[in-house]
Amino acid sequence: MMKKINVVAAVVMRDGKFLCVQRCRSHRSYNSERWEFPGGKVEDGETRHEALLREIKEEMDWDVYVGRCLGTITHDYPDFTIALTAYLCKGGDGDFTLLEHLDARWLPLEDLDTLNWADADRKIVNIIKESQR
Repeated sequence: MMKKINVVAAVVMRDGKFLCVQRCRSHRSYNSERWEFPGGKVEDGETRHEALLREIKEEMDWDVYVGRCLGTITHDYPDFTIALTAYLCKGGDGDFTLLEHLDARWLPLEDLDTLNWADADRKIVNIIKESQR
């Protein structure tokens, strides 16, 4: 059985645009330099909410306000499975600093499909599109 990882993602909205971040180059070609919503793994003993706040602080030196859950998707990558839970978030005061990503863009809903998303995050894009109808 493949390893299952619980992951959280922040879908940060500002002025009708969504924050998208680009992953660094990695040995996993299926995720290397792909786009994602910021977030990361839920550690043992941590709630999803706590994990999201910690990951955004670690990756972006930024505080976010975590809002409602948009949903959870499961995706099988070649060497593990992730359960990705996305939350609608609001960015805190000040700007973030990209500590673990190559690039960041604020895009309106209709432009989200222009990016080369990590496969799991593409499913979150679809959930966002459904929720905005």
